[in-house]
Amino acid sequence: MTIKVGDKLPQATFRVMTAEGPAAKTTDDLFKGRKIVLFAVPGAFTPTCHKNHLPGYLAKADEIKAKGIDAIMVTSTNDVFVLDAWAKATGGAGVIEFLSDGNGDFAKEIGLSMDGSGFGMGVRSQRYSMLVEDGVVKALNVEEAAGKADRSGAETMLGLL
Repeated sequence: MTIKVGDKLPQATFRVMTAEGPAAKTTDDLFKGRKIVLFAVPGAFTPTCHKNHLPGYLAKADEIKAKGIDAIMVTSTNDVFVLDAWAKATGGAGVIEFLSDGNGDFAKEIGLSMDGSGFGMGVRSQRYSMLVEDGVVKALNVEEAAGKADRSGAETMLGLL
């Protein structure tokens, strides 16, 4: 069943890169008591994710945070090392928090995983964005096609804040 507005995020563990190396962060660590914009991409460095989705959030980060958002986070089924390289390559490090859902457990748990095996990509996250307050979904925008970032883009999210 797909998560919906009003639902609490399920307990999950992500991997994030720290100065000491990879570290585990739970859903509570990241979302409890905070107002978060979370968006998901099928894969770091893939065309739409790299050239459209993430850049939109980087360009609008200050405007989004000025609306009372504590943090902007992106999740992908890539491993923590790929996400760290992507953060550095795009200038996203320190602006957006990069959450690795390497096994796709979070994507599956919220009903937003997809099978990318036809493209040699395995299980991936669908492309979406959500506004989360204290672990509860307040807005959810899921793309109908993986190659688009309209519904889940920064402009749409900014319009909801």
